[in-house]
Formats: sequence, structure tokens, C-alpha cells
Amino acid sequence: MARFDRYMLSQLLVLFGFFSLILVVIYWINRAVRLFDRLIADGQSAWVFLELTSLSLPSVIRIVLPLSAFVAAVYVTNRMSSDSELTVVQATGYSPFRLARPIIYFGLIVAALMSVLTHILVPLSTEQLTSRQSEISQTMTARLLTPGEFLTPSDDVTFYIRELTPSGEMLDIFISESTDPTRRTTYTAARAYLVRTENGPQLVMIDGLTQTLDHETNRLLTTGFADFVYDVGALMNDEFVRRVSVNGLSTLALLRPSAAAIAATNKTGYELKLRGHDRIAQAALGFVAGLVGFSALVVGGFSRFGLWRNILFAVGLVILLKILESTGTSIARANPALWPFVYLAGIGGVVISAILLHIAARPYFFKRRPKTYSQGARI
Repeated sequence: MARFDRYMLSQLLVLFGFFSLILVVIYWINRAVRLFDRLIADGQSAWVFLELTSLSLPSVIRIVLPLSAFVAAVYVTNRMSSDSELTVVQATGYSPFRLARPIIYFGLIVAALMSVLTHILVPLSTEQLTSRQSEISQTMTARLLTPGEFLTPSDDVTFYIRELTPSGEMLDIFISESTDPTRRTTYTAARAYLVRTENGPQLVMIDGLTQTLDHETNRLLTTGFADFVYDVGALMNDEFVRRVSVNGLSTLALLRPSAAAIAATNKTGYELKLRGHDRIAQAALGFVAGLVGFSALVVGGFSRFGLWRNILFAVGLVILLKILESTGTSIARANPALWPFVYLAGIGGVVISAILLHIAARPYFFKRRPKTYSQGARI
């Protein structure tokens, strides 16, 4: 690698690390505040909060890296242009395509980091996060087993048990819920048992009565039962009771979905394959982001007034890439035969960068050429 390439690449990596740290902290604080309020309200400890926020970091970093790569490329290119470093290097015979070589190295490094995140770290952390949230939901269920107290796990539900035997049997159960504003339902039972199932914890009540009061007609309907199953998951925050997360599956499992994965995620096989290709496309965006930012600034050449117009142009190109990304994903979801459109943003970014570098190599490409006159023409 030439000395200039090493110099520019070192500048890019330093700024990339700095901007990544800043953006990750901003995103992490935004998520952590909402998670903190929810966990503290549910009585969880600070250690659980730190554990869950740590497990969410890979997903945050995956979102931030392409943006950090773009900002670093724009910042370094603008500074080197303002200090006339790029002008001096171009005067030695470096073409815009040759100047882009350290940017390409930089993009490959970012793409490698994105690949590690999307294919390894994010699935592992998501799987662990889902497992911990399931454990937390079971802990929250255990909190309901407090005899002699009226508990309100939600605004619409009141729960009470008189006694809890050493064998786990609950005596004299009372549940009152008003999820429907037009009626209130009350469940009472002599005994109940908490049963763990694949769909979450279930409360099996024995020898009880259901009373439903209709507020519109003021009529009370009663129904006796020998046994009745009540979904305890309704007493908890729905965000803690989830199916198997698609993000927790490996990329190979997404590209080759099994019947078990389809049933566990409640997704079709094509939707899982599309998610796998989307992971590969995200890694490609890490490569394209810095290249687009560099190309947009190099095409402007040197200017004593700065490159603020080119910076705005670069930002507009990033917005265009996001539009291409969402458009390509929508097209791929609508028609299974058009799954390659998932890579529309990555391919479009490479094409745009190549066009801009081609224009930058010909500074008079868009300039009006002076008129030529024949010898016999009058001046």
C-alpha cells in the first residue's frame, strides 16, 4: 500500500471510530431510557437493565456503522481538499479513481465489520436477549403469586389469592378484568395451578364461577365451571412475551428455512430468505456509504469557498440510497422472483460513485466549450 493510501486510510479509520462512538452513545441512550423506565416500573434490578442494554448494542452498532463511514469519508475528504492535500496529490498524476483506492480499502473494512455484526453478533445477541426476556416474564409471573394482596399488573386487571400452599396450589382465587369498556368480567375459583406451556404461563382454575356485568344493559351473566384455563400472559407486558425472533436466526437458517423455523417465527419461507439477503445487502451498504461520500466531494474539485454544496449533494445521495433500499425491498416482497432488488441500493451506490469519479476525471465534462472560428470568419 502506498504511503498516501496508508495516510488517508488512517485518517478515515480514526474519524470512523470517533463518529461511531458518538452515534452509538446517542442511539444507546435513546433506547436505554425507554428500557429503563419499563424495567424499573416492573421492579427489575439495575443489573438486568445493564444486561439487556448490552445485548442490544450489536443491533445499534449495525445501524450506526454505514452512517459513520459516510460522515468519516465526507469529513476527511473535505479537510484534505481544504488543506490542498488532494490538489497536490492530483498534481503528481493521481486520477480520481486512484484517489479512491484508500476509500475502497476503507469500505472493505467497514463491510467486513458489518458482516461480522449482521451474520454473527446480532443473531447471537438477539437470541440471548429473547431468552432473557422470557426469563424475566417468568419472574414477573412469580410476582403474581403473592398471597393476601390485591395486585394490579395492569390498569384493567386486579389479581388476588388468599393462600399459596407449599405444593404450589393456590386457594381462593379472584381475578377482575375490564379490558372491554362495555363489560367487566370477574373470575373466582376455589383452587388454581400455574402451568408452563409453549404459549406461556397458564392459570388452571378449579371449581369456580365467571361473572360478566354488561354496563350497557346492566345485566349480570354467571357461568360455573369445573375447570377453566386463564392466560396469565394477559396480566403482563406483551413486549416480554414474544415468539422466536427472526433476527435471532442465523443467515444460513434464513436462506434455507426449515419447517420448524417457519412455524416458530410465523413467517413464510420466502420472507425468511428475503431477510437473509437483506443482511448481505446491509453489509454492502457499509462499503458503498464511504465511497458515495468521497465521490460526491471529489467531483466538485478544489474551491476556495469550500465544498458545502458538494456536502449537501452527498447527503442527498445518501437519501437517494435509502429510497432505493426501501423501494427495492418493497419490490422484492411483492414478487418472489424479484428478490435481487434487495441489492438495488448497493448496486446503485457503486454505479453512482463510478459515474461521479468518471466526471471528476474530466473536469470540463459539463463545461461549455469555447466557440471556434474559421480563418475566413470575421471577429
